[in-house]
Amino acid sequence: MAIKRTGQLGFADAVVGKSGNSTLNRLAELVRWYRFEKLLSKLRDNGPGRAAWPPLVLFKALLLGALYGLSERELEEALSDRLSFRRFVGLGLEEGVPDHSVLNRFRNELVELGLFDKLFDELDKQLEAAGVILKRGTMLDATVIETVSRPSSGDRLSLDPDAGFAKRTGKPGSTFGYKAHVGVDEGPGGFIRSVLTTPANVNDTTPADLLVRGDEKVVWADAAYHTHERQAALTARGIKPRLARRANRHHPELSPRLKHYNRLIARRRAAVETTFATLKNRMKFTRIRYVGLLKASAQVTLSAIAFNLRRWAAITA
Repeated sequence: MAIKRTGQLGFADAVVGKSGNSTLNRLAELVRWYRFEKLLSKLRDNGPGRAAWPPLVLFKALLLGALYGLSERELEEALSDRLSFRRFVGLGLEEGVPDHSVLNRFRNELVELGLFDKLFDELDKQLEAAGVILKRGTMLDATVIETVSRPSSGDRLSLDPDAGFAKRTGKPGSTFGYKAHVGVDEGPGGFIRSVLTTPANVNDTTPADLLVRGDEKVVWADAAYHTHERQAALTARGIKPRLARRANRHHPELSPRLKHYNRLIARRRAAVETTFATLKNRMKFTRIRYVGLLKASAQVTLSAIAFNLRRWAAITA
């Protein structure tokens, strides 16, 4: 299959040089993109009658979409307009850009082959090799993300049967969508080291054990994650369980000591809220755009990859 040749510099490219988006310029230097290219090497866009785009070009384009909260159509337009975007993905100024249907097919192929988790793991290896993951501790938390699909109502069935409802925190009503569960490295980078996606109605504590990497010294979490079994299991693995306590029918009121203990934990794990604030406010990750758990998981994982890239560029600037 013919593969498009991209990144051929012309006179206009030489004149523009590397001015523009400092984050993207920094990532071009930090990341070992050839290792992602190796994972993607068997993927080829097979659009009818056209040469395929290099997989790395398409993957970098999807990363831009996650970094800036763009749909495939918006991403196609941005690639046409923004010089920094073209340079990041490896397109010269006079080249065409992949259209939204190409980007969507490529995303779906990554989902079908289960490659998003492998791409996330590859970046984690690079961050660890760069010495920016400290492994002092892991902070566990979860956030609900609404889906664009409407829930079932009356005789009308939802287009997304995998999504679920979750009560809104501090507000009346509920949200229909998915829940992103994360384990965040306790350190200046605040990198996401583990990520899982479930329907929104799954309790935070259910997948929590899968978020623990095993190489951290401490696990920090709020009271929703505390069970005696989890505390014992973490201790047996040599990991300090710093799980906030909650009242129960036998002890309806926490002792002053446990209240103080919970405040200390809340103070330490507060940094994880910055992760969600960045994802939702700065990266505009406020909606699941795709139908079904597999595609929702892929969007969450891609956003986690983009978040880690953003943080890597920020702390090494």
